[in-house]
Amino acid sequence: MASEFELCPGRRIGGSNPCFIIAEIGQNHQGDIEIAKKMIQMSKDCGADCVKFQKSEIEHRFTKHALERPYTSPHAWGPTYGAHKRHLEFSHQQYRELQRYADDIGIFFTASGMDEMAVAFLHEINVPFFKVASADTNNIPYLEKTAKNGRPMVISSGMQSMETMRCVYQTVKKHNPNFTFLQCTSAYPLPTEHINLSLIPAFQKEFPDIPIGYSGHETGILVSVAAVALGAKVLERHVTLDKTWKGSDHAASLEPAELSELVKAIRTVEMAMGSPVKQMLPCEASCHSKLGKSVVARRPLLKGVTLSLDMLAVKVAEPHGVSPENIFNLVGKKITADVGDDVAITDAMIEY
Repeated sequence: MASEFELCPGRRIGGSNPCFIIAEIGQNHQGDIEIAKKMIQMSKDCGADCVKFQKSEIEHRFTKHALERPYTSPHAWGPTYGAHKRHLEFSHQQYRELQRYADDIGIFFTASGMDEMAVAFLHEINVPFFKVASADTNNIPYLEKTAKNGRPMVISSGMQSMETMRCVYQTVKKHNPNFTFLQCTSAYPLPTEHINLSLIPAFQKEFPDIPIGYSGHETGILVSVAAVALGAKVLERHVTLDKTWKGSDHAASLEPAELSELVKAIRTVEMAMGSPVKQMLPCEASCHSKLGKSVVARRPLLKGVTLSLDMLAVKVAEPHGVSPENIFNLVGKKITADVGDDVAITDAMIEY
């Protein structure tokens, strides 16, 4: 079984602990802090465990050329890519305000540090764990510095190979034992045929000592519920207040009703997973009493007779007798009392 660890204060992941559900607000707040607060409250109301944003120190994440290029996407918030990204980026003061708001209403708060300076800031404000976005998963210097901070890490695997993930595992493990990988395909929205949920058990086999989770960019909730049934211990989904809003992530995000339904479905599936021990349960007693079959005498049998298979049949009987799977154990045994036709044979009637 994969190891477990405390991802947030009082909240462990892995092992038999419930799936940790992250509502990825990202930059779906449209650059408006009041919308961001509404999304935090919505995530709390829907039952998510944590809200997550995306923090960048723009000049450390992008080159000057990348920031100056014209940006003509219908999702653009400015004429250049830099103007677009700056519109969506909250200040340090605003991040602290959002963190206080989340603390006040009782939901965990963190962010993906999209560059090393952003990670340093998140470490400064004491987020419970670092999220590593797929774009930084093969950024080995970034991973080493992030791991050395000592906080738990949630690492997405979009755009990476299994060979790269082995390298990531070795890199992080040297400095920090508390991390998890999320199966992820980086497309928005994600076509069903490229989701590859089979990678969840593949990751579990490849990295048996860490919890495995799922970061989904598909539409709807069905696949995410299936991921939890396959053993995902962390689940991350983008959320929005309105899928029609401007922004490339909204189409792959869950609106409040969907997020609420997802949380309920996950908790139902977790309860339904139950025990791996197969046995008749107390809730089955009524059905067994009504429909359960027993070994009965095929014809009248006299005390002292040695039983043979042709003397026995299997039928629903009242009261119950010897269970059908034990019928062959009766062959060659003597009965200690007369048994009428079609009467159940009980253990008390057998000379063992």
